[in-house]
Amino acid sequence: MMPKVLVVDDAVFMRTKASKLLTDEGYSVIEASNGEEAVEKYAKERPDVVLMDITMPGMDGIAALKKIIADYPEARVIMCTALGQRSMVLEAIKSGAKDFVVKPFEPEQLLAAVKKQIES
Repeated sequence: MMPKVLVVDDAVFMRTKASKLLTDEGYSVIEASNGEEAVEKYAKERPDVVLMDITMPGMDGIAALKKIIADYPEARVIMCTALGQRSMVLEAIKSGAKDFVVKPFEPEQLLAAVKKQIES
């Protein structure tokens, strides 16, 4: 079965870029445009890995991460962050994120982070 990745970002461009990259590598991709949607889709789809932006309107990535981890402690969430969001990254890791990638991400970096979570 193809590993499933939930890509969460309010920027359509970023979601499309990440989704295409992952689909081309053989992953099955589900998309969400905000934290609330991410929490719902996680519960419904139970993806192998979540790639989540930190800064989103409404429920942000940290709040969504905390909710997902509270309901599914085994969830593997990788946070995406812009440079200079060091404190957010630390909070995300403390809240249960397994890894993070910095945007704009290098395709290799993103794929390596996802692969590492799937294989762990």
